[in-house]
Amino acid sequence: MTTAALEITPGLRHARSSLLFSYVAQGAVFALLVTRIPGIQTQYGISDGLLPVFLAAVPILAGVGSISMEFVVKKTSPRAVLRVVQPLVCLTLLGVGLGDRMWEAAVALAAFGLTVGGLDASQAMSAVALQHRYGRSIMQTFYAAFSLGGIIGASLAWAQVHFKLSLLSMFGTVGVLVAASVLVAGRWYAGPAELGRAVEEAAEAANRSIPWKPLLPLCLAMCVAYIGDATVSNWAAKYLQEGLHSSEQMTTVPYNAYMVVMLIGRLLGDARVQSWGSVRTVRLGAAVCAAGFLLVAVSPSSWIAVAAFAVVGLGISVIVPQVFAAGGRLFPRDSDAAVARLNIFNYVGFLVGAPLVGGLAGATGYRVAMLVPMVLILTVFTVSKAFGPSVVREPEADTVAV
Repeated sequence: MTTAALEITPGLRHARSSLLFSYVAQGAVFALLVTRIPGIQTQYGISDGLLPVFLAAVPILAGVGSISMEFVVKKTSPRAVLRVVQPLVCLTLLGVGLGDRMWEAAVALAAFGLTVGGLDASQAMSAVALQHRYGRSIMQTFYAAFSLGGIIGASLAWAQVHFKLSLLSMFGTVGVLVAASVLVAGRWYAGPAELGRAVEEAAEAANRSIPWKPLLPLCLAMCVAYIGDATVSNWAAKYLQEGLHSSEQMTTVPYNAYMVVMLIGRLLGDARVQSWGSVRTVRLGAAVCAAGFLLVAVSPSSWIAVAAFAVVGLGISVIVPQVFAAGGRLFPRDSDAAVARLNIFNYVGFLVGAPLVGGLAGATGYRVAMLVPMVLILTVFTVSKAFGPSVVREPEADTVAV
């Protein structure tokens, strides 16, 4: 897609606002689900040994859903996909709260994985397209909206434990209300009127392939960032519960703190990118994230661990949005395809992070396990130059994807 900015029309502003709401809704649903992993485990009788299998299966299916969107979008549009899959994601939350048998958990979580993969990809495609049309960095604000939703979702999880509500009452109410809300917001998602030639350019790109090789450094950064994110979302509650012997109510707090600080980092992120540049911003984020995991590993108490997870959030907050933005710069005419491919490594990170950290925690304890994402996130330094200003790469007519 072209990087030239169009006039910022009211329709474009409405499209941005509705997509921001979509990210808030997604953050709330996701946070409510992951912060209640201990409760889901109890309701369905999932053993500690089997839990990493469930947590690994979700990102595998999400990866399938994400890469499928590259082909579906060629036939439709990111807007059309987003309008369908987000309400479905919300309703899978209801499904998770509804059952009490192992197979029911497997079906509900599989449905969540497949649909959330399509949701993440279509959201990111829309966000990258809007950033091109605005002609300046706005990617951080979408991820800030996701963080705001995460705060809401984690707070709802705290309320569910505090007031002793059932998973069904909380998950069902939130799932239905959010599904209805995003159906309404979908009326204003960006389409041809807001994106100009974006739809035509996407159609032209459908007959071209993009090479994987230029994207590989960004894929690595995406993967290790989501290993860190998966560690917090999947294991922070269990770490406090089993490693630091915290109360069930306290186990909902670290993800909330993580998202609060991530929200702050993302709200300030676009300004930092404008003044510091992407390379410096991403390097600083990786260093802060690593320091946070080190502090998590040596935390003597629950509240220090909560603060440490917040530091991790500050570091990760800038990395993922800049991965998508850098992919869009590499292939401006094929940014939908680039985003879909990069988004796969969101799920690769979750797939690696969930069983790796969980398995190590079972074998060596949570403190040692928390050092793994600390080491891995530092590999971002080795590929940080890929986030700099890049020469526009346009595939030749006979290019074959690597």
